[in-house]
Amino acid sequence: MSDLDKLPLHQLTVAEIFARLETRESGLSPEEAQQRLSRYGPNVLEEPGHYSLMRGLLHQFTHFLALLLWVAVALAFTAEFMKPGEGMATLGWAILGVIVINAVFAFFQEYKAERAVHALHRLLPARAWILRSNQPLDVSRSEIVPGDVLLIEEGEQISADGRLIEAADMLVDTSSLTGESRPKRRTAEPVTDGHLLDIPNLVFAGTPVLSGRGKAVVFATGMQTEFGKIARLSTSMETGLSPLQKEIAKVTHVVAILSVAMGGVFFVIGVSMGLGFWISAIFGIGIIVANVPEGLLPTVTLALALGSQRMAKRHALIKQLTSVET
Repeated sequence: MSDLDKLPLHQLTVAEIFARLETRESGLSPEEAQQRLSRYGPNVLEEPGHYSLMRGLLHQFTHFLALLLWVAVALAFTAEFMKPGEGMATLGWAILGVIVINAVFAFFQEYKAERAVHALHRLLPARAWILRSNQPLDVSRSEIVPGDVLLIEEGEQISADGRLIEAADMLVDTSSLTGESRPKRRTAEPVTDGHLLDIPNLVFAGTPVLSGRGKAVVFATGMQTEFGKIARLSTSMETGLSPLQKEIAKVTHVVAILSVAMGGVFFVIGVSMGLGFWISAIFGIGIIVANVPEGLLPTVTLALALGSQRMAKRHALIKQLTSVET
């Protein structure tokens, strides 16, 4: 490997860039572009998996704390059936209302975030201007390949990651990648070091040009762009239980064990005192239901939702409410 191949693109001169990416100032020929399209694939992002509304809603009814509340509902209605008129049906309907309201609210919050992830794909332009055989062409974004020369104008969204070879008064908005709201100046001069997203002679897919114009040689397309890497992370990350979820699961397990134990103890006491089997059973069920923390589920959901809303105002996307705590 030559020294030229070892150096990062931002450290190379314009002539070295052309040599490294096997292109020229006049751009690729149509034949070369077709070969590279076959080699690298189209300049598109992979579509995220379809979000199942039914599965998302069902999840809100079946996590452990919700299951504990479902058991409380069943016990409350069982007690009402065994001895009507004791108010257990009212308690059962109240707990059921808590489950439903909490599930719908949490589902709506996560559904909005899922829609925002799908909207990432709309940040990329449908078409772009490039040079091919020294002729400017308006092509579909999917046809852009590494080695193409992008023609960049003010007001456009950049279609692929590229190394600038010309830049005149260019400012770009990289907030979609870095979170930094201030415009970044871009230049075609070689740069020795710096963080990838802050290097001034590189431009990235999905970032708008606020002013100026320039030319850039494409070095990454599709899912190999920085924007594509973010899109992959937002759709393919497998999430385990968060610390809060682990603690809630631990608490609910302890509550469930203590509730059943206390209910069983009071049932035995009632029978030993001669209260009768059914009265003792209802008393035990009442103890179990009374120990179920009906307010914990909506309290946690509301707290996380408020945190999600605050982060959304700062342009941070929260796919799952439990991510807020981290």
